Amino acid sequence: MFNMLNMSSVEVEPPAGERDTDRTARARVRDAAIACFADQGVAATSVRTIAAAAGVSPALVIHHFGSKDDLRIACDQHVASLVREQKSAAMAQGPGMDPLAALRTYGDGPPLLAYLARTLVDGSPHVAELVDDLIADAVDYMQQGVEAGVLTPTDDPHGRAAVLTLWSLGALVLHEHVARALGADLLGGDPMDALPYFRPGLDVMGAGLLRPEVYERLRTQLRQIEEDES
Repeated sequence: MFNMLNMSSVEVEPPAGERDTDRTARARVRDAAIACFADQGVAATSVRTIAAAAGVSPALVIHHFGSKDDLRIACDQHVASLVREQKSAAMAQGPGMDPLAALRTYGDGPPLLAYLARTLVDGSPHVAELVDDLIADAVDYMQQGVEAGVLTPTDDPHGRAAVLTLWSLGALVLHEHVARALGADLLGGDPMDALPYFRPGLDVMGAGLLRPEVYERLRTQLRQIEEDES
């Protein structure tokens, strides 16, 4: 829930080196590709479609990115960098984080969640690299959250980051079922439409699912199993 909330929330500038205030052709192509891939999927989107959406020629798309596959990689990297910067900005607010401010939209930026929901299931070998990047970034910004007093410490930072990232990404892939079961729109333009998902998510992630004594018993048992297997 925390990962998803901030994936679509905090308004930040694009990554250093890509602060395209003049909307360069390369930036327009990249953002158009993200929107087209989010809407139609990678396989169903042609270079010609992306070029038309960006207002450039197909030749210019190839000039800037080489191929549609390389363009997709650039989109993955840009989306991952935006997610990383958004979440780092949220962690930097510390314990006084304003939950209402955290529900602000990303403005006129690319549709990050819709892009992830589409591309995570396209069967491309690039998906594994994208997920690995998101997990690695989560390790870093969650440690930042620990140091800022937002998150509790853990003796398995990578494991916690991986589980939370995979849970969040899984909810995106199953967004139609989230809408059917909870009446929450995870991909809409207004994050407030996702509150029916955020509220129970906060109950689970914030208050915890297990009673403390059950958690401690299971934790001890799992540690014993790990020692026995080593």
